[in-house]
Amino acid sequence: MMVTVKLIGALRHAAGTGEITLNCEGNTSIKELISEITRGVPELTRSLIDQQLENPIPNVLILVNGREISVLNGSETPLQNKDEVVLVPVVHGG
Repeated sequence: MMVTVKLIGALRHAAGTGEITLNCEGNTSIKELISEITRGVPELTRSLIDQQLENPIPNVLILVNGREISVLNGSETPLQNKDEVVLVPVVHGG
């Protein structure tokens, strides 16, 4: 199945592109998609994964077809053919 991933802001800069098209296995989740992206573009690992947590999770706002994954099934949200995933960096500060 084909999934389009759009990268916004600093993620676009780190990847050198604003869009990645991935050919994923069936029953791929957001969590698996993020792993696939970081294997293909290791420069995104630091931006996408919060390594300080015991169980690393995505450190970005993730939209699937315009819906934030927290209203779906979180990082276990299954993807379908031709889904569009948008990754928006989260700005932290204090």
